[in-house]
Amino acid sequence: QVQLVESGGGLVQPGGSLRLSCSASGIRFSIYTMNWYRQAPGKKRELVATITRDGSTNYADSVKGRFTISRDAAKNTVNLQMNSLKPEDTAVYYCNALRLDPSTYNFWGQGTQVTVSS
Repeated sequence: QVQLVESGGGLVQPGGSLRLSCSASGIRFSIYTMNWYRQAPGKKRELVATITRDGSTNYADSVKGRFTISRDAAKNTVNLQMNSLKPEDTAVYYCNALRLDPSTYNFWGQGTQVTVSS
């Protein structure tokens, strides 16, 4: 049974920081690309950050320079360090595990709420 469990969300003031974690089980973590998505009320889910199995990273323009994605193979965990948070970062953040070869496997966590407000 595949499980992706996010943690670390909460309420933070503008300019503050949060660290999200996603613990994966039931998959061969090392061969998956791991992603963080977010969805704000009334908006489409958007890709925030990606880390491939070889450690390459990519970020949405809106979070470049503020967010850092990392993975810990020993703990089957992917993290998202979020600094200099803005009210527009408020959303539910979802962890995603993706594998495209040889078949497509796409798994999601339940999401964790991040609220940036004074």
